[in-house]
Amino acid sequence: MPATSHNLAMRRPFLTALAISLGAAVSLGMSRFSYALLLPPMRSDLGWTYLLAGAMNTGNAFGYFIGALMTPALLRRCGAHRMLVAGALLAALFMLLSGLATATGLLLCQRILSGVASAFIFISGGVLAARLGGLHPRRAGFLIGLYYGGTGFGIVLSALLVPATLAAAADFGAAHGWQWAWLALGGACLLATLGMALPARQIPDAPLQAGPHNRFRIGSFGYGLAAYFMFGAGYIGYMTFVIALLKEQGMSAPLITLFYTLLGLAVLASSRVWAGMLDHFKGGQSLAILNGLLAAATLLPALTATPLLVFASGILFGGVFLSVVASTTALVRHNLPPPAWSAGISAFTTVFAFGQIIGPSMVGWIADGPGGLQRGLAFSALALLLGALLALRQRALPH
Repeated sequence: MPATSHNLAMRRPFLTALAISLGAAVSLGMSRFSYALLLPPMRSDLGWTYLLAGAMNTGNAFGYFIGALMTPALLRRCGAHRMLVAGALLAALFMLLSGLATATGLLLCQRILSGVASAFIFISGGVLAARLGGLHPRRAGFLIGLYYGGTGFGIVLSALLVPATLAAAADFGAAHGWQWAWLALGGACLLATLGMALPARQIPDAPLQAGPHNRFRIGSFGYGLAAYFMFGAGYIGYMTFVIALLKEQGMSAPLITLFYTLLGLAVLASSRVWAGMLDHFKGGQSLAILNGLLAAATLLPALTATPLLVFASGILFGGVFLSVVASTTALVRHNLPPPAWSAGISAFTTVFAFGQIIGPSMVGWIADGPGGLQRGLAFSALALLLGALLALRQRALPH
């Protein structure tokens, strides 16, 4: 890495973190979470059950799981910067292709492939954020949170872009208006890729293989990994089905747009809110606190349709859930030497992805039965609460 690039990363860490946060915006904000807005029109147009609608995000999570397994070897071969850009380009391509299909099998394939690409982006971006935090240890929690908070950019853009394109498609009498939204989101992903490609190169390379005394050992992080699995299984039900629930409860389209926009803005703010906690706690305390707050946020819309409480749920959820991801990166950074960071982040991402495979289909299956989506979200809240209890058992490693 040229010295000038290193100096740029040293002088402008916040701008660099903001730039690579566009990777999180593509990986989760647009590629995955936009589906919550598209699920109702796609389900109505294509005649899906809630189980099938949830299976689409299960497929995306399965692809993410496969991508997480592939990423460590690819990082060693290609480097984090190349993985970030390549993953973003692939995610954009698969989203564009989703706008050209109506067959359920083809759409499921696109969701799986976009999940693979999302893992490439998210893990490589997390490694780059951890390295950037290593250059600025006093601000590491904020810089790492800023990267993951970039998901909020994607959520806000999706909240504004999807309803607008659906309305435009309806005005033109398009047979499958939701396809227009996929095409618009794919184009936005391409623009985001252009915005992050050069700044990501400013972060210096670091060794990716750990030596015999500093490898990532799964047993040392067992409770943290189990807690993160429960987070993956729990949070994804909310992000998949909450918009469908609000529609069922009779919330108007403008209020739903406002709800999702505020959720995304809360994600953006979360990097500042929790930065001090991520820097302070070395064990699983941050993961436990954040999972507990998420459980409360997830349970609210399952218990009431009161708009004020529903909006409070969305803001609290948005202000917490990506900080859970940041807390595991901080846990790895606090307890492992830099050469082991990519292995640690990949391991946490893998169990997270496995949890996400289970969550959407389980909530969809529950929602197709008595109790509907409210009971499905109650299951998600219980999973998150269990994750909080497990995280309390994770201790910092002795140095």
